[in-house]
Amino acid sequence: MPNQHGEFIWYELATDNADAAQHFYSALLGWQVTESGQPGVDYRILHAPDEDTGEWRPIGGLMPLTEEMKQCGARSVWLGYIGVDDVDQTVAKVTALGGSVQVPAWDIPDVGRLAMVTDPQGTPFYVMRGHSDLTSLAFASDRPRVGHCAWNELVTTNPGTAKAFYFEAFGWTKDGEMDLGPMGAYEFIRHNGVIGAIMPKPDDMPVPMWHYYFRVADIDSALKAITEHGGQTLHGPDEIPGGDFALKGVDPQGARFALVGARRS
Repeated sequence: MPNQHGEFIWYELATDNADAAQHFYSALLGWQVTESGQPGVDYRILHAPDEDTGEWRPIGGLMPLTEEMKQCGARSVWLGYIGVDDVDQTVAKVTALGGSVQVPAWDIPDVGRLAMVTDPQGTPFYVMRGHSDLTSLAFASDRPRVGHCAWNELVTTNPGTAKAFYFEAFGWTKDGEMDLGPMGAYEFIRHNGVIGAIMPKPDDMPVPMWHYYFRVADIDSALKAITEHGGQTLHGPDEIPGGDFALKGVDPQGARFALVGARRS
């Protein structure tokens, strides 16, 4: 995969009701959903439009949680994939830096090699080396793209330790910060452009987690769609630097998600 080591290349929703989640996010973001074609596996591919070509580009996946996963404590959640040059070397570095391995590295035929890991604060994500010759546009680093991820935000109990971990593992750097008052600093992350931020976890958030902000064409239409399709808005929409508006919500299955977009009306 042509993406640089350390770039976000895929987003995945693990959910306890795949059909309901597909309906919710298709209504919210206009995604097209297809089957992966993997024999005996219910894994659905999420596609967003590429305005340059008029085609639909894969940006993520949707998979149902098995009963075994749920019995082990798994809950509906969005997870990000970070592209790496070598999965096994990266897993070794993750553990050396204080992270842990949740699912050891394995190969998916014609897809790539991947592993699920956590950072030192227990926040899960994947590392992956994909086989595709196409550059992933799952994270729209070049310009705003509706339906694609626009921002990756880590909310963590220890921003200093998290920065040291991710910067060493993936080559990220800090690109300024914004004062959040008593909460601390909102620190911007750069890697082939600004990709997101790291911030302290508020007390009302149960655990450290990544928030992935998907872009919508109209934030107010999205707000209405959340309510109409059984979701809940937690914060926002709030205006952010640059004139867009952002919100955070919870889907009907309990997974937290985030949106960003313009206000058209």
